[in-house]
Amino acid sequence: MFNLLKMDIRRLFKSRSFYTILAVTTALFVMLVAMVSAASDPEKLDTLKNTGMVVTDTSSEGIQEELRGMDQMDFLYECVHSGFLLVISCIGVTLFVYSDFSSGYIKNICFARPRRWEYVLSKIWVAGIYSGIFTALSIIVSLVCAVLFGLDLEPSPITGILQYAFWLWLLNWAFDLLALVLVLLTRGSTLGIIMAVVSGGGLDAVLLQNLCRRFGWHDLAQYLLSMVASQQCVPMPSTSQISMILGCSVGWAAVYVAGSLIAMEKRDI
Repeated sequence: MFNLLKMDIRRLFKSRSFYTILAVTTALFVMLVAMVSAASDPEKLDTLKNTGMVVTDTSSEGIQEELRGMDQMDFLYECVHSGFLLVISCIGVTLFVYSDFSSGYIKNICFARPRRWEYVLSKIWVAGIYSGIFTALSIIVSLVCAVLFGLDLEPSPITGILQYAFWLWLLNWAFDLLALVLVLLTRGSTLGIIMAVVSGGGLDAVLLQNLCRRFGWHDLAQYLLSMVASQQCVPMPSTSQISMILGCSVGWAAVYVAGSLIAMEKRDI
């Protein structure tokens, strides 16, 4: 399994899509922090308006008030809780695993190594590494750009940031495992990408929440990963959220392992 894992990691760092998504993620967080900095500074806001940019709210007092006294942990939460990390990481894992089927890589591997559980476990670890890279990138870029753009944030304990990063990483990992299941079932990337955008962005959570309210059902949307990510406490999740995150991570890993071992018994992989 370790040889397959090393091979997958080598392929990951040689793939063009990985660096493309990496660049998109970095650019988005840089733009996000830059916009917050510009909107909170009256002089920068005037400069933007002079360049022809349309600003719907000409007042920066509200943003200044929100930033006043905000620490790094709260700022990180505001940057990453929207679900964008779920979307971008899930798309990346979908494209990477789909290439196994489109390129014939999986046929060669499973022909040479009949014990296919090694391939399955390797993909689970690759999904964890992938989500870990993008989780760490988002946190580092957000904090560094906050300093570069002059945002005056209260420092937070490094232990709190690491705790938040750990649970955020597990959320992304669980979501990526869901993508692995979809790629396995469809042998394509379309459904995985659609699911990443719709579910990672929280559209399915909103629809399910409205449906539950309409018929008076229990709020089922709170169990969706996108909702768990948006409501995660800073720096540590609540006990129920920790159980949910761990349950989703282990659960989707078990579903992927069982589904893969059954589906790959066929010779037409």
